[in-house]
Amino acid sequence: MNPTRSVDSFGLDRRAYSPRQAFAIGSARQRRYRLRLSRYMVLAQDISDWAGAAALAGRGLTVLDVGCGWGPLLCQLEAEPHFDNIGISGCDTTHTVLYKPELYREFFIGDLARGYPEIESERYDVVVCEQVLEHLDRLDRAIATLVRVTRPGGILVIGVPIFFPPLHLARKYLVPRLARILRHPETASHLQAFSLFSFLRLLRAHPAISVVKARGFRIISGGLLRPLEDYRWWWRLNRQLGEWLPALCIEVQIILRKSHAGS
Repeated sequence: MNPTRSVDSFGLDRRAYSPRQAFAIGSARQRRYRLRLSRYMVLAQDISDWAGAAALAGRGLTVLDVGCGWGPLLCQLEAEPHFDNIGISGCDTTHTVLYKPELYREFFIGDLARGYPEIESERYDVVVCEQVLEHLDRLDRAIATLVRVTRPGGILVIGVPIFFPPLHLARKYLVPRLARILRHPETASHLQAFSLFSFLRLLRAHPAISVVKARGFRIISGGLLRPLEDYRWWWRLNRQLGEWLPALCIEVQIILRKSHAGS
């Protein structure tokens, strides 16, 4: 598929994204259009485009995936046309990568909230942090670390679950207490809850980075609607709604640029 493309000044395609392969791990049944993981599909195509631009300039693209989990971003990146020009590193609290761990150039085990002192500053062209910050008690050092390891002029991508206000306040203060009572440890592990507006406000408190784009994912998904994830039209509907109405989505992905002045 070669869709018509109009590229904005940041190099973000406004094309209709389409995943290039099914996810190999993370589901008993492989689904190509899994909305729960669609953020990785879209981001992989963007990173590949940035790697292609870097190749034209005669250099490679370095990527750090913070909280990489079993490897969903790597799974999608490998299918992209400019994967050979990407040097991807990963980090997490434990080494739980199931998808081709040998493809990571480096792997760091540690806690983002402690600052990853073993990673040198201004090292990576692209830093990705998906679905991590909501699990941390304190966010200032974590965000400062993500900014620190991004090169001046580089790209920082941060994704979190969101709620429309004031539901984010109920999610932060009431739901964890109920989860502990009902013994739902996964729900209780979320220490933060954001609306799109509160999360953008948090990021804008860091002057070294500027917001380029906010895009939403999973505006209608799951439950009885899950079988629709086998169909491309359902994927496209969710993606378009996510572009138009990010504040109403379940997840948001913020793309930021680090200033050339550094951190």
